[in-house]
Amino acid sequence: MPRSLEDLAVFAAPGIFVLLWASGFIGAKLGLSYVEPLTFLSLRMIAVVLLLGVIIALTRPKWPDGRGILHSAATGLMVHGLYLGGVFVAIENGMSPGLAALVVSLQPVLTSTIANRWLGERVLVRQWLGLALGIGGVYLVLYEKTALGGTGLLALLAATTALLGITVGTLYQKRFGGGMDWRPALCVQYAAAGLLFGLGALAFETRIVHWTAQLVFALAWLVFVLSLGAIWLLYFLIRRAAATRVVSLFYLTPPVTALMAWGLFDETLNPLALAGMAICVAGVFLVNWKRGQM
Repeated sequence: MPRSLEDLAVFAAPGIFVLLWASGFIGAKLGLSYVEPLTFLSLRMIAVVLLLGVIIALTRPKWPDGRGILHSAATGLMVHGLYLGGVFVAIENGMSPGLAALVVSLQPVLTSTIANRWLGERVLVRQWLGLALGIGGVYLVLYEKTALGGTGLLALLAATTALLGITVGTLYQKRFGGGMDWRPALCVQYAAAGLLFGLGALAFETRIVHWTAQLVFALAWLVFVLSLGAIWLLYFLIRRAAATRVVSLFYLTPPVTALMAWGLFDETLNPLALAGMAICVAGVFLVNWKRGQM
């Protein structure tokens, strides 16, 4: 049990992170009916950079040196640019959200494989078993929504790009971004991703925005809850835990998203999905369990 305020924060952070991260898919579903994906993401990045600019002006944190700024920009292009852009483009080009989530859910296994060599983290047999259970659980949750259907090569490439972006970006942040103040670091990351989305929107989209109350709510939710809250929690967890343990939490995102969609949009939730959720929880427990832990 947590004994101090810091221990309590570490204890509660994984559960809060999963809830916030899962809500991002709901926010995207709410907003994408009124704006194209890269334009939507550009607006999101502009808003969060302006907000961080105000926070930085008021609090005046120490900025990283030139190398730190470059590291932050590289992290932003991968974690925010390639991941978010890849998922949104894949869905826009015919891939079901379920299949996109399934592709990205390979991240924990890929991260563990790279972390084992790049960061020198030892991944135990028990953890490999937990990672395998996680994949199986996610597949069961999304079973009815993973048909390839009309998915084309562009959608598959985009989803794979998203997978590689979030995987390598998380490890890159673990190795190079741990000592930086989160305020300027995130500002640089979002500015870099915003530039990428803006160029993509200029090249491939009409940039027409249908402003509605629903779009404004979705945009505000993604800016405050995801781009600030969830991402700050992700980097907080990365600094305090092995990469394998942190990314195993992503297995819980599809089940929690499915529960949210069931509650908000009356989407079906069958017994197979419920069984998959239980398997995901078991997999994450195996990855994160330590001997002597109560």
